[in-house]
Amino acid sequence: MSQKRIHGGVAVWALDGCGATPRHTEEELEQQAMEQKKAKRILVTGGAGFLGSHLCDRLIAEGHSVLCVDNFHTGSRGNLAQHTLNPQLKVMQHDIVWPLHVRVDEIYNLACPASPVHYQHDPVHTVKTNVYGAINLLGLAKRTGAKIFQASTSEVYGDPKVHPQKEDYWGHVNPTGIRSCYDEGKRCAETLFFDYHRRYAVRVKVARIFNTYGPRMQIDDGRVVSNFIVQALSGMPITIYGDGSQTRSFCYVSDMIEAFVRLMGSPDEFCGPVNLGNPHEMTVLELAEKILDLTGSRSQIVFKPLPSDDPCLRRPDIGLAKEKLGWEPRVHLEEGLVRTIEYFDALLRKGRRQVQPAQAAMAAMHG
Repeated sequence: MSQKRIHGGVAVWALDGCGATPRHTEEELEQQAMEQKKAKRILVTGGAGFLGSHLCDRLIAEGHSVLCVDNFHTGSRGNLAQHTLNPQLKVMQHDIVWPLHVRVDEIYNLACPASPVHYQHDPVHTVKTNVYGAINLLGLAKRTGAKIFQASTSEVYGDPKVHPQKEDYWGHVNPTGIRSCYDEGKRCAETLFFDYHRRYAVRVKVARIFNTYGPRMQIDDGRVVSNFIVQALSGMPITIYGDGSQTRSFCYVSDMIEAFVRLMGSPDEFCGPVNLGNPHEMTVLELAEKILDLTGSRSQIVFKPLPSDDPCLRRPDIGLAKEKLGWEPRVHLEEGLVRTIEYFDALLRKGRRQVQPAQAAMAAMHG
């Protein structure tokens, strides 16, 4: 075989027994080379979970190679089934409480159970995941020069006395309560991220994530959106803890993933922390009534005592995200709830999992 390259932007030809056929212009070859340079090797811990799997989808769609690391305590391989034959995704079963030795360009740390029923199941391991996990991944970022993203949480504000919550608020957190393994674990992780940044110049991005919902939430994870939808679709009573006046702000998953990507792509000097969530606030009772209306369910609403340390108010001030990332949520609550209801309806119809949420999940549902 012989080839002839013609410069000046015309075709590059390959000569074979059938004659000359054009392959690519030089502009096309240069574009391909540029795209290959832009493609990154990205580690997503907790990549088989709710948010992690959606993030993997987004990064793969952008042409990156993704290493999903998950211990599968709460994550599901089914969340990544659409990529089974895709060479851009590699899956590793590993717990980040132990060191990890890989070479990557970026790290998204989403590894930690986020619903009260799961993080309270083994509170010691929850603390280890947040603290040991942060140390291990920050060490990896230090060794490889990778930029690292920390999925922190609105729970660092505890039961806030300032409303809405801004990033400069230090919070009102119970350090010894049943939620402390998660709240204080995430606060300690933030400390580690900023200390590694100051001491070792590790490039860090810290996001404080407020309530997020959408397809791939677990059916029995104890969170208010999933519980209300499952109860409504199943004709079960809608269980509200307290009088339903406590407030939450709900962000659809695609909006949250967009914020993750924008934060990771922001200038290195902007480390955060930055609130990510939907500033539209509503009461838990209003959410229950909205879900009953959208599902057409005849379920009755019942009230039970409020769990310990359950926040009464939760709404992010996202002024910093608007300023630094040019980001704000786009999906309206009703649109997002309809998509989520359709997901759970299909899941229940297939009978993949038991409909009745665990009693422990119900007791922690407003997390």
